[in-house]
Amino acid sequence: MADGIAKRVLRNAAEVALELLWPTRCAVCDLPGDDVLCAECEGALVPVDACLACPRCGAPYGIVQCTECNEVMLGSAGMDGLPVDSMAHALLLDDAARRIVSAYKDGDERRLVRKIAEWTSRYVSPSEVRDGYVVAYVPDSKEAFRRRGFDHSREIAEELAGLVGLRCLDLFERPSSADQRELGRRQRIDNMRGRLHLKEGAAVPRRVLVVDDVCTTGATIYAACSALREAGAESVHALTFAQVLD
Repeated sequence: MADGIAKRVLRNAAEVALELLWPTRCAVCDLPGDDVLCAECEGALVPVDACLACPRCGAPYGIVQCTECNEVMLGSAGMDGLPVDSMAHALLLDDAARRIVSAYKDGDERRLVRKIAEWTSRYVSPSEVRDGYVVAYVPDSKEAFRRRGFDHSREIAEELAGLVGLRCLDLFERPSSADQRELGRRQRIDNMRGRLHLKEGAAVPRRVLVVDDVCTTGATIYAACSALREAGAESVHALTFAQVLD
């Protein structure tokens, strides 16, 4: 017991010393404060209005005529339909949301995972909780995992699952694909097609909620949902922290 108390005292002292040397700063405005996301910057984030979003792909303002998942757009991407029953996004990826994602993934500010998960969890539907959906995620590529030293997708999914009371399962093998950042919409989808595989022997749940941080073209999350469908999942929904708005 004494050893445990001593360890806690040392840990607390180390945290205080680190805070003195490197004070906590807001990931958006970079001002020092008590939290990694100050109240003013968090209040300025732009949530997606679920009442105006496309009920299929979650595109903001797509409730009447969606510009993202209509037949023409899907055809231009080499798709004849969506592999998801529905998809939702918590925020628009403006400069502030982009700073949050960047500080978390590439700036090693891992305390932001709580904020990301909290915002994303607000868009988990009551029916998904009631029906016991299983939370899944696409793990970082081998290259990204080596570079960062942690799997950001797993951390977000596990944090979100804990907040809403669902199970989180590690279902996918780590993908190995070309860097998506310089690719266009069709190229991203082609790049990910067939590259995601379920782990050998993985038991596929009937109902799955796939969680990711950012949706740019949907290439990664669609590939994951397609793999789940092919493996026998009956209902597949998707959810992301932020949606790129062109």
